[in-house]
Amino acid sequence: MTRKFTLNFGLRYDYFGIVQEKHGNFSNFDPTTGTDILVGNGRLYQPDYNNWAPRVSAAWDVTGKGKTVLRAGWGVFYDAFSQDMFMGHLPFNSGFDPGPAYTGNPSALNPISSAGLFGGALNTVDPVYGPASLMSDRFGVDQHIRSPYLENYNLNLQQELTKHLVLEIGYVGSQGHKLFRFRDLNQPSQAQITAADLGCKCINDGSVPGRYTTAGTYFNYQESSANSNYNSLQTSLRINGWHGLLSTLNYTWSHSIDDASDGEDFVPNAAQPNDSTAPIGLNRGNSNFDIRNRLTWNFIYEFPTMSGSFQKLKNGWGVNGIVTVQSGQPFQLNYNFEDDYDGSGEFFGRPDVVGPIHYSSDPRNFLDLTSFAAPCTYPASGGDGFADTCIPGTRHFGNEGRNSLIGPHFRQFDFSLFKNTAITERLKLELRFEAYNLLNHPNFANPYLPAFIADAAPNGVGPDGRSLNNAQGQGLQLTTTGDVGIGYPFLGSGGPRTLQIAAKFTF
Repeated sequence: MTRKFTLNFGLRYDYFGIVQEKHGNFSNFDPTTGTDILVGNGRLYQPDYNNWAPRVSAAWDVTGKGKTVLRAGWGVFYDAFSQDMFMGHLPFNSGFDPGPAYTGNPSALNPISSAGLFGGALNTVDPVYGPASLMSDRFGVDQHIRSPYLENYNLNLQQELTKHLVLEIGYVGSQGHKLFRFRDLNQPSQAQITAADLGCKCINDGSVPGRYTTAGTYFNYQESSANSNYNSLQTSLRINGWHGLLSTLNYTWSHSIDDASDGEDFVPNAAQPNDSTAPIGLNRGNSNFDIRNRLTWNFIYEFPTMSGSFQKLKNGWGVNGIVTVQSGQPFQLNYNFEDDYDGSGEFFGRPDVVGPIHYSSDPRNFLDLTSFAAPCTYPASGGDGFADTCIPGTRHFGNEGRNSLIGPHFRQFDFSLFKNTAITERLKLELRFEAYNLLNHPNFANPYLPAFIADAAPNGVGPDGRSLNNAQGQGLQLTTTGDVGIGYPFLGSGGPRTLQIAAKFTF
Protein backbone atom coordinates (compact mmCIF):
# COMPACT_ATOMS: atom_id res chain seq x y z
CA MET A 1 0.00 0.00 0.00
CA THR A 2 2.86 2.37 0.95
CA ARG A 3 6.58 2.03 1.64
CA LYS A 4 5.76 1.45 5.32
CA PHE A 5 2.53 -0.54 5.07
CA THR A 6 1.92 -3.98 3.52
CA LEU A 7 -1.47 -5.67 3.18
CA ASN A 8 -1.97 -9.33 2.20
CA PHE A 9 -5.19 -11.03 1.14
CA GLY A 10 -5.67 -14.72 0.46
CA LEU A 11 -8.44 -17.20 -0.28
CA ARG A 12 -7.99 -20.97 -0.10
CA TYR A 13 -10.48 -23.70 -0.93
CA ASP A 14 -10.24 -27.26 0.36
CA TYR A 15 -12.18 -30.32 -0.70
CA PHE A 16 -11.54 -33.49 1.27
CA GLY A 17 -12.63 -36.79 -0.21
CA ILE A 18 -14.77 -39.06 1.94
CA VAL A 19 -13.92 -42.54 3.18
CA GLN A 20 -15.70 -45.31 1.26
CA GLU A 21 -15.56 -49.10 1.12
CA LYS A 22 -15.09 -50.90 -2.20
CA HIS A 23 -17.73 -53.58 -1.65
CA GLY A 24 -20.35 -51.40 0.00
CA ASN A 25 -20.12 -53.07 3.40
CA PHE A 26 -19.97 -50.05 5.69
CA SER A 27 -22.69 -49.93 8.32
CA ASN A 28 -23.98 -46.90 10.17
CA PHE A 29 -26.46 -46.15 12.91
CA ASP A 30 -29.61 -44.17 12.20
CA PRO A 31 -30.60 -42.23 15.34
CA THR A 32 -34.05 -41.40 13.95
CA THR A 33 -35.08 -45.07 13.85
CA GLY A 34 -32.66 -46.62 16.33
CA THR A 35 -31.52 -49.21 13.79
CA ASP A 36 -28.42 -50.08 11.85
CA ILE A 37 -28.31 -49.29 8.16
CA LEU A 38 -26.10 -50.74 5.46
CA VAL A 39 -24.34 -47.93 3.64
CA GLY A 40 -23.97 -50.09 0.54
CA ASN A 41 -22.60 -48.12 -2.36
CA GLY A 42 -23.69 -44.92 -0.72
CA ARG A 43 -21.66 -42.60 1.44
CA LEU A 44 -20.86 -43.03 5.10
CA TYR A 45 -21.30 -39.26 5.39
CA GLN A 46 -21.99 -36.46 2.96
CA PRO A 47 -19.09 -34.41 1.57
CA ASP A 48 -18.54 -30.85 2.75
CA TYR A 49 -18.28 -28.39 -0.13
CA ASN A 50 -18.19 -25.27 2.05
CA ASN A 51 -14.51 -25.15 2.98
CA TRP A 52 -13.68 -21.60 1.90
CA ALA A 53 -10.80 -20.17 3.90
CA PRO A 54 -10.11 -16.41 3.61
CA ARG A 55 -6.99 -14.82 5.14
CA VAL A 56 -5.88 -11.25 5.66
CA SER A 57 -2.76 -9.79 7.29
CA ALA A 58 -1.00 -6.45 7.60
CA ALA A 59 2.48 -5.21 8.53
CA TRP A 60 3.24 -1.59 9.41
CA ASP A 61 6.71 -0.13 9.84
CA VAL A 62 5.56 2.53 12.30
CA THR A 63 8.55 4.89 12.11
CA GLY A 64 9.80 3.94 8.66
CA LYS A 65 13.22 3.10 10.14
CA GLY A 66 12.69 -0.66 10.51
CA LYS A 67 12.85 -0.51 14.29
CA THR A 68 9.17 -0.64 15.26
CA VAL A 69 6.87 -3.04 13.41
CA LEU A 70 3.19 -3.73 14.10
CA ARG A 71 1.68 -6.88 12.59
CA ALA A 72 -1.83 -8.35 12.58
CA GLY A 73 -3.53 -11.24 10.86
CA TRP A 74 -6.68 -13.36 10.68
CA GLY A 75 -7.37 -16.55 8.78
CA VAL A 76 -9.55 -19.64 8.53
CA PHE A 77 -7.96 -23.11 8.41
CA TYR A 78 -9.78 -26.40 7.74
CA ASP A 79 -8.76 -29.76 9.16
CA ALA A 80 -8.13 -32.78 6.92
CA PHE A 81 -9.22 -35.16 9.67
CA SER A 82 -7.85 -38.66 10.00
CA GLN A 83 -9.95 -41.36 8.37
CA ASP A 84 -9.33 -43.73 11.29
CA MET A 85 -11.97 -41.72 13.15
CA PHE A 86 -14.41 -44.02 11.30
CA MET A 87 -12.34 -47.19 11.26
CA GLY A 88 -11.71 -48.08 14.89
CA HIS A 89 -12.84 -46.96 18.32
CA LEU A 90 -12.12 -48.01 21.90
CA PRO A 91 -14.26 -45.67 24.02
CA PHE A 92 -14.31 -46.01 27.80
CA ASN A 93 -17.93 -47.08 28.04
CA SER A 94 -17.70 -49.98 25.59
CA GLY A 95 -15.11 -52.73 25.72
CA PHE A 96 -15.15 -53.09 21.93
CA ASP A 97 -16.96 -50.69 19.66
CA PRO A 98 -14.89 -50.28 16.50
CA GLY A 99 -17.22 -48.54 14.09
CA PRO A 100 -18.60 -48.68 10.54
CA ALA A 101 -15.80 -50.81 9.07
CA TYR A 102 -16.92 -53.93 10.97
CA THR A 103 -20.30 -54.60 9.44
CA GLY A 104 -20.37 -58.36 9.81
CA ASN A 105 -23.50 -59.98 8.48
CA PRO A 106 -25.17 -57.51 6.08
CA SER A 107 -28.52 -59.25 6.44
CA ALA A 108 -28.46 -58.80 10.21
CA LEU A 109 -26.68 -55.44 10.02
CA ASN A 110 -24.78 -56.24 13.20
CA PRO A 111 -21.08 -55.48 13.58
CA ILE A 112 -18.86 -58.49 14.31
CA SER A 113 -17.40 -58.87 17.77
CA SER A 114 -15.44 -62.04 17.04
CA ALA A 115 -15.46 -65.22 14.96
CA GLY A 116 -13.65 -68.26 16.33
CA LEU A 117 -11.99 -71.06 14.37
CA PHE A 118 -14.38 -73.85 13.43
CA GLY A 119 -12.35 -76.29 15.51
CA GLY A 120 -12.31 -79.34 13.27
CA ALA A 121 -9.77 -80.57 10.78
CA LEU A 122 -9.48 -78.41 7.68
CA ASN A 123 -11.38 -79.75 4.70
CA THR A 124 -13.18 -78.56 1.59
CA VAL A 125 -16.65 -78.72 3.15
CA ASP A 126 -16.57 -77.09 6.59
CA PRO A 127 -15.89 -73.33 6.95
CA VAL A 128 -12.61 -72.23 8.48
CA TYR A 129 -14.44 -69.95 10.91
CA GLY A 130 -17.52 -70.68 12.92
CA PRO A 131 -20.53 -68.36 13.32
CA ALA A 132 -19.73 -64.74 14.09
CA SER A 133 -20.47 -63.33 17.52
CA LEU A 134 -22.24 -60.01 17.04
CA MET A 135 -21.76 -56.84 19.06
CA SER A 136 -24.56 -55.18 20.95
CA ASP A 137 -22.84 -51.77 21.03
CA ARG A 138 -22.67 -49.40 18.07
CA PHE A 139 -20.54 -46.53 16.82
CA GLY A 140 -22.27 -44.42 14.21
CA VAL A 141 -21.34 -41.34 12.22
CA ASP A 142 -23.44 -38.24 11.64
CA GLN A 143 -24.41 -38.28 7.96
CA HIS A 144 -23.93 -34.50 7.89
CA ILE A 145 -20.63 -34.34 9.73
CA ARG A 146 -18.62 -31.28 8.67
CA SER A 147 -14.97 -30.36 8.29
CA PRO A 148 -13.63 -28.92 11.57
CA TYR A 149 -12.10 -25.48 11.13
CA LEU A 150 -10.15 -22.90 13.07
CA GLU A 151 -10.16 -19.13 13.08
CA ASN A 152 -6.69 -17.87 14.00
CA TYR A 153 -5.90 -14.23 14.74
CA ASN A 154 -3.01 -12.27 16.20
CA LEU A 155 -1.68 -8.78 16.87
CA ASN A 156 1.94 -8.23 17.82
CA LEU A 157 4.47 -5.42 18.20
CA GLN A 158 8.18 -5.92 17.49
CA GLN A 159 10.62 -3.33 18.79
CA GLU A 160 14.38 -3.08 18.28
CA LEU A 161 15.78 -1.86 21.59
CA THR A 162 19.45 -1.88 20.59
CA LYS A 163 21.43 -3.24 17.67
CA HIS A 164 21.52 -6.69 19.29
CA LEU A 165 18.31 -6.65 21.37
CA VAL A 166 14.74 -7.13 20.10
CA LEU A 167 11.52 -7.25 22.15
CA GLU A 168 8.29 -8.73 20.81
CA ILE A 169 4.94 -8.78 22.56
CA GLY A 170 1.69 -9.97 21.08
CA TYR A 171 -1.79 -11.37 21.45
CA VAL A 172 -2.53 -14.69 19.73
CA GLY A 173 -5.97 -16.26 19.74
CA SER A 174 -8.09 -18.82 17.95
CA GLN A 175 -11.57 -20.30 17.86
CA GLY A 176 -12.31 -23.87 16.79
CA HIS A 177 -15.66 -24.73 15.22
CA LYS A 178 -17.39 -28.02 14.32
CA LEU A 179 -14.78 -30.03 16.22
CA PHE A 180 -15.20 -33.78 16.49
CA ARG A 181 -16.64 -35.47 19.56
CA PHE A 182 -19.03 -38.35 20.21
CA ARG A 183 -22.03 -38.88 22.46
CA ASP A 184 -23.77 -41.98 23.80
CA LEU A 185 -27.25 -41.55 22.34
CA ASN A 186 -28.54 -44.35 24.56
CA GLN A 187 -27.50 -42.71 27.83
CA PRO A 188 -30.46 -41.90 30.11
CA SER A 189 -31.19 -38.32 31.08
CA GLN A 190 -31.12 -37.11 34.68
CA ALA A 191 -34.92 -37.24 34.82
CA GLN A 192 -34.95 -40.85 33.61
CA ILE A 193 -32.25 -41.86 36.09
CA THR A 194 -34.21 -40.37 38.99
CA ALA A 195 -37.49 -41.90 37.83
CA ALA A 196 -35.91 -45.33 37.41
CA ASP A 197 -34.36 -45.17 40.89
CA LEU A 198 -37.80 -44.37 42.29
CA GLY A 199 -39.33 -47.45 40.66
CA CYS A 200 -40.31 -46.37 37.15
CA LYS A 201 -39.28 -48.97 34.57
CA CYS A 202 -38.80 -46.31 31.95
CA ILE A 203 -35.17 -46.74 30.89
CA ASN A 204 -34.41 -48.90 27.88
CA ASP A 205 -37.74 -50.74 27.86
CA GLY A 206 -38.98 -49.27 24.58
CA SER A 207 -41.63 -47.08 26.20
CA VAL A 208 -39.70 -43.84 25.96
CA PRO A 209 -39.03 -42.20 22.55
CA GLY A 210 -35.35 -42.10 21.78
CA ARG A 211 -34.48 -45.23 23.80
CA TYR A 212 -33.14 -47.72 21.36
CA THR A 213 -32.37 -51.04 22.96
CA THR A 214 -31.77 -52.89 26.21
CA ALA A 215 -29.83 -51.54 29.17
CA GLY A 216 -26.06 -51.62 28.95
CA THR A 217 -25.96 -51.03 25.25
CA TYR A 218 -24.04 -48.03 24.01
CA PHE A 219 -24.82 -46.07 20.85
CA ASN A 220 -21.81 -43.81 20.43
CA TYR A 221 -22.28 -41.27 17.69
CA GLN A 222 -19.51 -39.25 16.02
CA GLU A 223 -20.47 -35.66 15.26
CA SER A 224 -18.89 -32.28 14.60
CA SER A 225 -20.54 -30.24 17.33
CA ALA A 226 -17.76 -29.13 19.70
CA ASN A 227 -16.10 -25.71 19.89
CA SER A 228 -12.96 -24.23 21.41
CA ASN A 229 -11.23 -20.93 22.06
CA TYR A 230 -7.65 -20.01 22.87
CA ASN A 231 -6.27 -16.69 24.10
CA SER A 232 -2.66 -15.91 24.88
CA LEU A 233 -0.13 -13.21 25.68
CA GLN A 234 3.17 -14.12 24.02
CA THR A 235 6.41 -12.27 24.71
CA SER A 236 9.95 -12.73 23.46
CA LEU A 237 13.27 -11.01 24.18
CA ARG A 238 16.11 -11.91 21.79
CA ILE A 239 19.82 -11.13 22.02
CA ASN A 240 21.70 -11.74 18.79
CA GLY A 241 25.50 -11.75 18.54
CA TRP A 242 26.29 -9.60 21.59
CA HIS A 243 29.89 -10.38 22.61
CA GLY A 244 29.44 -14.01 21.61
CA LEU A 245 26.00 -14.44 23.21
CA LEU A 246 22.88 -15.69 21.43
CA SER A 247 19.85 -15.93 23.69
CA THR A 248 16.06 -15.95 23.61
CA LEU A 249 13.73 -15.57 26.59
CA ASN A 250 10.09 -16.48 25.93
CA TYR A 251 7.08 -16.24 28.21
CA THR A 252 3.51 -17.21 27.33
CA TRP A 253 0.34 -16.86 29.36
CA SER A 254 -2.48 -18.71 27.69
CA HIS A 255 -5.83 -20.34 28.30
CA SER A 256 -7.44 -22.94 26.07
CA ILE A 257 -11.10 -23.91 26.66
CA ASP A 258 -13.23 -26.40 24.72
CA ASP A 259 -16.12 -28.87 24.77
CA ALA A 260 -13.92 -31.71 23.49
CA SER A 261 -10.13 -31.86 23.22
CA ASP A 262 -10.04 -34.87 20.91
CA GLY A 263 -12.20 -37.01 18.66
CA GLU A 264 -11.36 -40.00 20.87
CA ASP A 265 -11.49 -40.63 24.61
CA PHE A 266 -7.81 -41.38 25.12
CA VAL A 267 -8.56 -40.03 28.59
CA PRO A 268 -12.12 -39.72 29.98
CA ASN A 269 -14.34 -36.96 28.60
CA ALA A 270 -11.81 -35.82 26.01
CA ALA A 271 -14.45 -36.58 23.39
CA GLN A 272 -17.49 -38.04 25.19
CA PRO A 273 -19.22 -35.70 27.65
CA ASN A 274 -20.08 -36.86 31.13
CA ASP A 275 -23.77 -36.27 30.37
CA SER A 276 -24.50 -36.99 26.71
CA THR A 277 -28.05 -35.65 27.01
CA ALA A 278 -27.09 -32.23 28.37
CA PRO A 279 -26.35 -29.08 26.36
CA ILE A 280 -22.88 -28.92 24.87
CA GLY A 281 -21.70 -26.20 27.25
CA LEU A 282 -21.92 -28.47 30.32
CA ASN A 283 -18.82 -30.36 29.12
CA ARG A 284 -16.96 -27.10 28.59
CA GLY A 285 -13.73 -26.76 30.51
CA ASN A 286 -9.99 -26.41 30.30
CA SER A 287 -8.54 -28.17 27.28
CA ASN A 288 -6.56 -31.31 27.99
CA PHE A 289 -3.48 -29.54 26.62
CA ASP A 290 -4.06 -26.23 28.41
CA ILE A 291 -0.87 -24.81 29.95
CA ARG A 292 -1.49 -21.51 31.70
CA ASN A 293 2.11 -20.34 32.12
CA ARG A 294 5.24 -21.34 30.19
CA LEU A 295 8.72 -19.79 30.31
CA THR A 296 11.67 -20.93 28.22
CA TRP A 297 15.19 -19.53 28.08
CA ASN A 298 17.85 -20.77 25.69
CA PHE A 299 21.39 -19.46 25.30
CA ILE A 300 24.62 -20.12 23.45
CA TYR A 301 27.77 -18.37 24.65
CA GLU A 302 31.15 -18.69 22.96
CA PHE A 303 34.11 -17.55 25.06
CA PRO A 304 36.33 -14.83 23.58
CA THR A 305 39.27 -15.86 21.44
CA MET A 306 42.60 -15.59 23.23
CA SER A 307 46.01 -15.06 21.65
CA GLY A 308 49.37 -16.48 22.60
CA SER A 309 50.47 -20.07 22.93
CA PHE A 310 48.25 -23.13 23.23
CA GLN A 311 45.52 -21.47 21.14
CA LYS A 312 43.98 -24.78 20.09
CA LEU A 313 43.58 -25.66 23.75
CA LYS A 314 42.41 -22.26 25.00
CA ASN A 315 40.02 -21.28 22.19
CA GLY A 316 36.79 -22.70 20.82
CA TRP A 317 35.09 -23.18 24.21
CA GLY A 318 31.43 -22.42 24.79
CA VAL A 319 28.33 -23.32 26.76
CA ASN A 320 24.66 -23.57 25.90
CA GLY A 321 21.50 -24.47 27.72
CA ILE A 322 17.71 -24.58 27.78
CA VAL A 323 15.58 -23.74 30.82
CA THR A 324 11.92 -24.81 30.71
CA VAL A 325 9.38 -23.90 33.39
CA GLN A 326 5.65 -24.43 32.98
CA SER A 327 2.52 -24.88 35.06
CA GLY A 328 0.73 -28.21 35.22
CA GLN A 329 -1.82 -29.52 32.75
CA PRO A 330 -5.43 -30.02 33.82
CA PHE A 331 -7.21 -33.24 34.73
CA GLN A 332 -10.31 -34.45 36.51
CA LEU A 333 -11.20 -37.47 38.60
CA ASN A 334 -13.39 -40.23 37.18
CA TYR A 335 -14.54 -43.45 38.78
CA ASN A 336 -12.48 -46.23 37.26
CA PHE A 337 -15.47 -48.58 36.91
CA GLU A 338 -15.89 -48.98 40.70
CA ASP A 339 -19.67 -48.60 40.32
CA ASP A 340 -22.43 -46.75 38.51
CA TYR A 341 -22.68 -43.96 41.09
CA ASP A 342 -24.43 -41.46 38.80
CA GLY A 343 -26.82 -43.98 37.24
CA SER A 344 -25.79 -43.16 33.68
CA GLY A 345 -24.62 -46.69 32.93
CA GLU A 346 -21.23 -45.43 31.76
CA PHE A 347 -19.35 -46.43 34.97
CA PHE A 348 -16.67 -43.74 34.62
CA GLY A 349 -18.67 -40.75 35.86
CA ARG A 350 -17.23 -37.84 37.79
CA PRO A 351 -17.64 -37.24 41.56
CA ASP A 352 -19.09 -34.34 43.50
CA VAL A 353 -16.70 -31.80 45.01
CA VAL A 354 -17.65 -31.60 48.71
CA GLY A 355 -14.68 -29.81 50.26
CA PRO A 356 -11.73 -27.51 49.57
CA ILE A 357 -9.21 -28.77 47.02
CA HIS A 358 -5.90 -29.52 48.76
CA TYR A 359 -2.73 -30.20 46.77
CA SER A 360 0.61 -31.29 48.22
CA SER A 361 4.19 -31.13 46.97
CA ASP A 362 4.60 -34.71 48.15
CA PRO A 363 3.95 -36.98 45.13
CA ARG A 364 2.71 -39.70 47.51
CA ASN A 365 -0.09 -37.38 48.61
CA PHE A 366 -0.60 -35.06 45.65
CA LEU A 367 -4.36 -34.56 46.12
CA ASP A 368 -6.61 -35.03 49.16
CA LEU A 369 -9.30 -37.43 47.94
CA THR A 370 -11.68 -36.80 50.85
CA SER A 371 -12.80 -33.57 49.17
CA PHE A 372 -14.63 -35.71 46.59
CA ALA A 373 -17.68 -37.88 47.06
CA ALA A 374 -19.91 -40.23 45.11
CA PRO A 375 -22.67 -38.28 43.30
CA CYS A 376 -25.49 -39.70 45.42
CA THR A 377 -26.67 -39.50 49.03
CA TYR A 378 -26.04 -42.28 51.53
CA PRO A 379 -28.39 -42.76 54.52
CA ALA A 380 -27.40 -41.24 57.85
CA SER A 381 -26.53 -44.72 59.11
CA GLY A 382 -23.95 -44.99 56.33
CA GLY A 383 -23.63 -46.96 53.13
CA ASP A 384 -21.43 -49.79 51.94
CA GLY A 385 -19.44 -47.66 49.50
CA PHE A 386 -21.37 -48.85 46.48
CA ALA A 387 -24.27 -47.42 44.51
CA ASP A 388 -26.84 -49.96 45.70
CA THR A 389 -27.06 -48.34 49.15
CA CYS A 390 -27.53 -44.79 47.85
CA ILE A 391 -30.90 -43.32 48.80
CA PRO A 392 -33.20 -43.95 45.79
CA GLY A 393 -33.64 -40.91 43.59
CA THR A 394 -30.42 -39.19 44.70
CA ARG A 395 -28.03 -40.39 42.00
CA HIS A 396 -26.98 -37.56 39.72
CA PHE A 397 -24.17 -36.44 37.44
CA GLY A 398 -21.21 -35.27 39.53
CA ASN A 399 -20.57 -31.53 39.85
CA GLU A 400 -16.79 -31.77 39.38
CA GLY A 401 -15.98 -29.67 36.32
CA ARG A 402 -14.19 -31.20 33.37
CA ASN A 403 -10.43 -30.64 33.68
CA SER A 404 -10.98 -28.49 36.77
CA LEU A 405 -7.91 -29.84 38.61
CA ILE A 406 -4.29 -28.98 37.86
CA GLY A 407 -1.50 -31.54 37.58
CA PRO A 408 2.15 -31.17 38.65
CA HIS A 409 4.35 -28.46 37.22
CA PHE A 410 7.39 -29.02 34.99
CA ARG A 411 10.92 -27.72 35.65
CA GLN A 412 14.01 -28.68 33.66
CA PHE A 413 17.48 -27.30 32.92
CA ASP A 414 19.48 -28.86 30.09
CA PHE A 415 23.12 -27.77 29.81
CA SER A 416 26.14 -28.51 27.65
CA LEU A 417 29.81 -27.56 27.48
CA PHE A 418 31.46 -27.75 24.05
CA LYS A 419 34.88 -27.28 22.47
CA ASN A 420 35.49 -26.63 18.75
CA THR A 421 38.99 -27.34 17.42
CA ALA A 422 40.32 -26.98 13.88
CA ILE A 423 42.62 -29.96 13.41
CA THR A 424 43.48 -29.11 9.80
CA GLU A 425 42.16 -26.62 7.29
CA ARG A 426 39.36 -29.02 6.32
CA LEU A 427 38.93 -31.15 9.43
CA LYS A 428 37.25 -29.87 12.59
CA LEU A 429 36.50 -31.63 15.87
CA GLU A 430 33.69 -30.75 18.25
CA LEU A 431 33.68 -32.27 21.74
CA ARG A 432 30.52 -31.97 23.82
CA PHE A 433 29.57 -32.76 27.40
CA GLU A 434 25.77 -32.69 27.74
CA ALA A 435 23.51 -32.92 30.76
CA TYR A 436 19.73 -33.33 30.48
CA ASN A 437 17.86 -32.29 33.62
CA LEU A 438 21.14 -31.14 35.16
CA LEU A 439 19.57 -30.42 38.56
CA ASN A 440 17.82 -33.83 38.58
CA HIS A 441 14.50 -32.16 39.39
CA PRO A 442 11.69 -34.74 39.63
CA ASN A 443 9.00 -34.07 37.02
CA PHE A 444 5.89 -36.19 37.38
CA ALA A 445 3.42 -36.93 34.62
CA ASN A 446 -0.20 -35.80 34.67
CA PRO A 447 -2.26 -37.99 37.07
CA TYR A 448 -4.06 -39.41 34.02
CA LEU A 449 -0.94 -41.50 33.36
CA PRO A 450 -0.02 -44.32 33.24
CA ALA A 451 -3.60 -45.71 33.36
CA PHE A 452 -5.07 -42.92 31.16
CA ILE A 453 -7.58 -42.19 33.93
CA ALA A 454 -7.27 -40.41 37.29
CA ASP A 455 -9.25 -42.66 39.62
CA ALA A 456 -11.71 -40.87 41.92
CA ALA A 457 -11.71 -43.73 44.44
CA PRO A 458 -8.49 -45.78 44.25
CA ASN A 459 -8.91 -46.61 47.94
CA GLY A 460 -12.66 -47.07 47.85
CA VAL A 461 -15.63 -45.00 49.03
CA GLY A 462 -16.44 -44.49 52.71
CA PRO A 463 -19.84 -44.90 54.40
CA ASP A 464 -20.52 -41.18 53.95
CA GLY A 465 -19.82 -41.41 50.21
CA ARG A 466 -16.47 -39.62 50.35
CA SER A 467 -13.44 -41.06 48.58
CA LEU A 468 -10.96 -42.55 51.00
CA ASN A 469 -7.28 -41.78 51.39
CA ASN A 470 -5.08 -44.82 51.98
CA ALA A 471 -4.21 -46.32 55.36
CA GLN A 472 -1.37 -43.82 55.78
CA GLY A 473 -3.74 -40.91 55.17
CA GLN A 474 -2.34 -40.27 51.69
CA GLY A 475 -4.57 -39.35 48.77
CA LEU A 476 -3.99 -39.44 45.03
CA GLN A 477 -0.42 -40.50 44.29
CA LEU A 478 1.86 -39.55 41.40
CA THR A 479 3.69 -42.66 40.29
CA THR A 480 5.04 -41.89 36.83
CA THR A 481 7.57 -39.45 35.43
CA GLY A 482 6.95 -37.71 32.14
CA ASP A 483 9.38 -39.75 30.06
CA VAL A 484 7.66 -43.06 30.84
CA GLY A 485 4.12 -41.77 31.25
CA ILE A 486 2.82 -43.26 28.00
CA GLY A 487 3.95 -46.75 28.88
CA TYR A 488 7.58 -47.24 27.85
CA PRO A 489 10.87 -45.52 28.70
CA PHE A 490 12.62 -43.23 26.27
CA LEU A 491 15.00 -40.29 26.41
CA GLY A 492 12.96 -37.12 26.71
CA SER A 493 11.54 -34.40 28.86
CA GLY A 494 10.71 -35.35 32.41
CA GLY A 495 13.36 -38.02 32.89
CA PRO A 496 16.11 -38.21 35.49
CA ARG A 497 19.51 -36.56 35.06
CA THR A 498 21.20 -37.97 31.97
CA LEU A 499 24.83 -37.29 31.04
CA GLN A 500 26.54 -37.97 27.75
CA ILE A 501 29.80 -37.19 25.96
CA ALA A 502 29.94 -36.78 22.21
CA ALA A 503 32.60 -36.17 19.54
CA LYS A 504 31.78 -34.89 16.07
CA PHE A 505 34.12 -34.58 13.11
CA THR A 506 33.32 -32.11 10.31
CA PHE A 507 35.21 -32.33 7.04
